[in-house]
Amino acid sequence: MPAVLALNIARTTVPVGYAREGATGIDKRPVDGPLEVRAPGAKGTAGSGVAGDAIADVASHGGDHQAVYAYAREDLDWWQAELGTDLRNGRFGENLTTAGIDQTHALVGERWRVGTALLEITAPRIPCRTFAGFLGLTGWVKRFTQVARPGAYLRVLEPGQIAAGDEITVVHRPEHDVTVELFFRAVLTDADLLPRLLDAGDAVPPEVIDLVHKRTAVS
Repeated sequence: MPAVLALNIARTTVPVGYAREGATGIDKRPVDGPLEVRAPGAKGTAGSGVAGDAIADVASHGGDHQAVYAYAREDLDWWQAELGTDLRNGRFGENLTTAGIDQTHALVGERWRVGTALLEITAPRIPCRTFAGFLGLTGWVKRFTQVARPGAYLRVLEPGQIAAGDEITVVHRPEHDVTVELFFRAVLTDADLLPRLLDAGDAVPPEVIDLVHKRTAVS
């Protein structure tokens, strides 16, 4: 049964030289739950959807469509073997380290019941210089992009509480074929895929819908 292996937050932001805002909340660590998750508000004015989780760059992270970030333990294990280094739960800045569920091929708009909360997949994680700086890896953004195991952002449709050990139940899968991987490639490596993102409707973050219209003149 798919489950939450670890629930991770950053209790405070940490000053660093590699982050745009001069600080970061990417260093998330496992905590005892449960913690409340809720829709935090519009991007740019709100932070994380997980109670107690600190975010420094609210222009790029957090907000309703990036309320919770999930990454699969299976993908962390794959990277662990590739990089030859230990990757603990939370090392990629994820709020939920999951087990037994394929996020790369999950559908945008797919809904998960986790604990007492209802979450909906909205987008992949887009790598940035803070991510690379935190891991201390040269060429990390390019490498992460090529491999395309980005993890998934989720919005909170029904607030609730989540704890490590909670089962993840897929309660809805939309009829389109817009996967997290397709979304990732459309934005970063294959602009011809961009119009397909509109098939996922309002699960897609508004700024990405605007990007699709701008780049493709689709209306």
